[in-house]
Amino acid sequence: MLKLVFTGIWVCAVTLGSVYFSMQSASAPVVADGETARRAAEQYVPGEMITIPVIRDGSVQGYFLTKLSFSATKEGINNLRAPLRQMVTDELYDLLVGSKFIDIADTGTFDLPTFKTTVKDGLNKKLGGEVITEVLVEQLEYLTKEDVKRVANSQNVPRQKPVPIVDKNGNVADDKLPEGAVKASSSH
Repeated sequence: MLKLVFTGIWVCAVTLGSVYFSMQSASAPVVADGETARRAAEQYVPGEMITIPVIRDGSVQGYFLTKLSFSATKEGINNLRAPLRQMVTDELYDLLVGSKFIDIADTGTFDLPTFKTTVKDGLNKKLGGEVITEVLVEQLEYLTKEDVKRVANSQNVPRQKPVPIVDKNGNVADDKLPEGAVKASSSH
């Protein structure tokens, strides 16, 4: 009988100990005060799907389909002379039309982090300050000129899917907005 009581006490102690340790490890991670303040001062701005022509040798070779979203400082957004989305679209055309960022003939040279940094730096230069804090590439794909013609002529030919751009490290551009950012930015 005494053996049964000790076994019951031992099971209770192990259960209470495992519950205690699981609750300790499941508690919310501690976020530094600086990180909390930085997040509170930023706003996520969802981007628009834009089509950028790839011009080579004086003619259009195909089109990039891209959707970039941004993390920007609220103060910087409030000080802009035009809406951020329109300024971003304009700057993306300036940066990407005719540029050699993404060489379709040699996609192995594409570097996604460099692309994000270049876009961020170009946007901040145009906006006149450190407004954009992060660039999120949600979609970056390529359609050939023939694919676009096939769709435009409504030919009954199976359409190829856009080709995702893969950088030299094997990364595909598919960043996601943080949870709650979509809701927060759509309410503004």
